[in-house]
Amino acid sequence: MTRKGTPGTAVAIHRWGVSLLGAILLSGCASQQTAQDDRSPEDPWEGFNRGVFAFNEVIDRYALKPAAQGYDAVTPEPVQIGVGNFFSNLGEIRTALNSVLQGKPGNAGVASGRFVINTVVGVGGLLDHATAMGLTVDGEDFGQTLGVWGLDSGPYLVLPLLGPSTVRDTAGLPVDMYTYPLTYVEDDPTRYGLTFLRVVDTRAGFLEQEELIRGDRYSFIRDSYLQRRRYEVSDGETGDDPFASDDFDFSDDDFDDVDLDDAYAD
Repeated sequence: MTRKGTPGTAVAIHRWGVSLLGAILLSGCASQQTAQDDRSPEDPWEGFNRGVFAFNEVIDRYALKPAAQGYDAVTPEPVQIGVGNFFSNLGEIRTALNSVLQGKPGNAGVASGRFVINTVVGVGGLLDHATAMGLTVDGEDFGQTLGVWGLDSGPYLVLPLLGPSTVRDTAGLPVDMYTYPLTYVEDDPTRYGLTFLRVVDTRAGFLEQEELIRGDRYSFIRDSYLQRRRYEVSDGETGDDPFASDDFDFSDDDFDDVDLDDAYAD
């Protein structure tokens, strides 16, 4: 069983790493093939990034992806939706704070309202009543805030374990960490357990989508991540969100006939 995507998890997955983590966790599916035509001026450290990317691939292939597949196979979909809703609800605090910093009081108010409603009425955030009430919000993080403040994204950067980022987004990670409630859970086993569940649940949500990746996985994920972040920082002023649904609009030239098993065999 693979989830198609749920209201409660969509904001969190597209935020960063998470949000977090959508494109980030897909880094484990990439091959090390490269092509001169795929070089990007936004990626001057490509040699280093591909080395880290290969390391992340090993971690994902032998640890994270099997855990996500097992979780997806044994966990009923309603439970997965509840788990995603819970972690997404915690992220509303980060969105509210960054919305204030970006001068978006309306978005901050909606995020705060969603947190209160889903925490109180939604059994600690397991149920997403706010979305059913028509309260939707644009997810915000500190990397986006820095972009709104005019800071250039800087070079593309692949982080160990965390995956795709930029210099600007990496600089925003400490603030994002300290505005996420799990950071303040004092019991270490509980905090680590919840963090692991969050990562595995998010990774499970991408088991089906990753099958769309063809050709040079590194370039595909890099370009998708950078395009997505530009869209988020500009609040969509650069055009329609290419990842707003499960139907990605890529041309035939973006794909080849190599399947996932063949890529790993290479």
